[in-house]
Amino acid sequence: MAKDHPGSPKIHHSESKNQQLAWTLAAGSLCLVFYFLGSWMNSTPKSALSNVSPLGCADGGRKSLPTTSQSSDDDSLNFESHHHLDLKDTSAEVEHIPPCSTNFSEYTPCQDQTRGRRFERGMLVYRERHCPAADELVRCLIPAPPGYKMPFKWPQSRDYAWYANIPHKELSIEKAVQNWIQVEGDRFRFPGGGTMFPRGADAYIDDINELIPLTDGSIRTAIDTGCGVASWGAFLLKRNILAMSFAPRDTHEAQVQFALERGVPAMIGVMASMRIPYPARSFDVAHCSRCLIPWQEHDGLYLIEVDRVLRPGGYWILSGPPIHWKKYHRGWERTQEDLKQEQDAIEEVANSICWKKLIEKEDLAVWQKPINHNECIKSRSIYKTPQICKNDNADAAWYKKLETCITPLPEVSDDEEVSGGELKKWPERAFSLPPRVSRGTIPGVTAEKFKEDVKLWSERIAHYKNIIPALSHGQYRNVMDMNANLGGFTAAIEKYQVWVMNVVPTNSDHDTLGVIYERGFIGTYHDWCEAFSTYPRTYDLIHGDGLFSMYQDRCDITYILLETDRILRPEGTLVFRDTVEILVKVQAITKGMRWDSKILDHESGPFNPEKILVAVKSYWTSEAPKEK
Repeated sequence: MAKDHPGSPKIHHSESKNQQLAWTLAAGSLCLVFYFLGSWMNSTPKSALSNVSPLGCADGGRKSLPTTSQSSDDDSLNFESHHHLDLKDTSAEVEHIPPCSTNFSEYTPCQDQTRGRRFERGMLVYRERHCPAADELVRCLIPAPPGYKMPFKWPQSRDYAWYANIPHKELSIEKAVQNWIQVEGDRFRFPGGGTMFPRGADAYIDDINELIPLTDGSIRTAIDTGCGVASWGAFLLKRNILAMSFAPRDTHEAQVQFALERGVPAMIGVMASMRIPYPARSFDVAHCSRCLIPWQEHDGLYLIEVDRVLRPGGYWILSGPPIHWKKYHRGWERTQEDLKQEQDAIEEVANSICWKKLIEKEDLAVWQKPINHNECIKSRSIYKTPQICKNDNADAAWYKKLETCITPLPEVSDDEEVSGGELKKWPERAFSLPPRVSRGTIPGVTAEKFKEDVKLWSERIAHYKNIIPALSHGQYRNVMDMNANLGGFTAAIEKYQVWVMNVVPTNSDHDTLGVIYERGFIGTYHDWCEAFSTYPRTYDLIHGDGLFSMYQDRCDITYILLETDRILRPEGTLVFRDTVEILVKVQAITKGMRWDSKILDHESGPFNPEKILVAVKSYWTSEAPKEK
């Protein structure tokens, strides 16, 4: 990961004249670099970046240096000797990347349905991530559909989306009686309905609030398995609860795409044969509303996986089959005996993994995970299966097979202690020292480093506000941090009515995603040599700190940039922090991708070798089919 570099040292009068001369020449060299870069960038359109501040190096940078008693007559500057970059005109070498054909408008590389058919259907393996091989990679720009419009701003986007952006009426027809989605002229309306909440998500959440505390700050993160269009997650937001909603790319077209279009966190995902890509002890609540996951099958494998990602003392909420089967069995077209057997089997699995059933009231049933495993370990003499996992990295979740054993909780000294440490209530939780840090479970990350990171990102976001004015004007809603580290970017930017998908690359030096969840934010593991599990045009702002330094020797960074282009909305913004050498290479690639970009100074000033590239994706769409 990129590290901060100190600003230019102060020159003291006690230094030698040679030292003073060296500093002056170095500053002049760096500013000459920026002069050439500025000339290069001035050849590109600037309309989209009119509010972005350029690099500043007035008067060759001499005004930026402290005055000295003697000036140098030697004005010769050698850029290459200091920076090892080639400033020759590279316009002839720019690869102009063409647009893909219109049928790629909703291309999801690692969830491509044609590729998925090559894999077995058992345990839904064919719906898992299956990414294209090197010779299958698409080297073109994914087009927006004809008539694409900028999405509604939050909070209006929760209830409305443009039909042209997601031209699928299937859900409005198939789920008409359940009030998921309605077509009204040129737009969709989302009434907040769901299969198990015909009175709307708001009323359904109020019902849950009568059973467990949703409004006192003790519950902040949630996971919604088989989320539909994520109305549950959408209406939790006003209660300061952030849900990670996921659903497979399946026969219900574009469920996750609808969710993200609404400004609601979501990913393409499925509970199948692999762990879901989140660390252990992440979520305060897990939810399934007729999500059609066979919880009782495969020796309880899927409920065991929910147990892994649920924090100690967390809740699991189930509505839909088989809950309240005496009332609904006819509508579900199943026998009472069949549904009773299913519920009994689910109850047995929940007991076997040491959950306690709190309540079943009408359409809702709620279980709670224990705060530690003291009693659970003792109970293994009664429940021979599942056993406690041994030698297991509980957080490992990237292409890791599911296992029928209980993920062990950290040891405690007494029966009342919360395993892993008790979390603060929201919003204090965002800036409190996370237990994973205070307990020293992440090598090299101390309490002092955490506090420094909080301060650092507060300063950086203040700088971003100046160079990207749209940040504080409500232009962005869906934000991604491609290299999230401790979640400092998210904590500092959260005040702007955005939510952030925090991505911790699988090849990071330290696994920090658990810290991010402990702070009350959400995120996922990912390898940026592959495509992300989302639809095109689902993020407004994408941020990456030191990402290309991390990946330049692992895979072709052109494909990483093409992936950011795929998932970024037209006129969306990218912010990349890295060394000037790396960013010059990145900018050279973006010249052929219909982006407007500028390389700007680090917030500490022009003498820091780390720079900031700000790019704006241009608006363009595929052509409408010609009438015959």
